[in-house]
This record gives sequence, structure tokens and C-alpha cells, in this order.
Amino acid sequence: MPATEPHPTPEELARLGSEVFERRVRPMLRPEDDGKFVALDVQTGDYEVDEDDYGAVSRLRARNPAAQMWLSRVGQPAAYRMRRER
Repeated sequence: MPATEPHPTPEELARLGSEVFERRVRPMLRPEDDGKFVALDVQTGDYEVDEDDYGAVSRLRARNPAAQMWLSRVGQPAAYRMRRER
């Protein structure tokens, strides 16, 4: 049975995701990508961009089922925003 690689902690995943995003993904983005989701495999640097988070994650997962996924939204500080309705 093959040995499995240890999964990074959430903090390490966030750090790796941010680094790979800035180095590899951001230079490839176009103005029309603003607001779209980016699903990124922090180990390989492989990524998908889509208006829908599920679409980006599904396509990346189809290519690499073992992807260590990091999700971001172009032009936003976080992929999701939580707010309370009054």
C-alpha cells in the first residue's frame, strides 16, 4: 500500500495557496476574471477559474482527485463573505 503524504495544516494550506496564487495564477488572470473563483492545488500549482465555485473545484478534482485544494476569489480578500442580515 502506498504511503500517503501528510496533509498541511489549515494555516500552511492558506500560506501555500497564497504563495502559489501570487506567483503562478495572478499573472495569468484577465480583467474579466474579477469576481470569479479560483480552485488551486497547492502541491502542483494546477488551477481552474470559473464564475461558480463548484465548477472550478469539480474540474480541478476531475483532473487530480488527490488535489490539496485552496479556493480564492479574484479581486476579493476571501472566497466567501459572511454577513448578518438585520
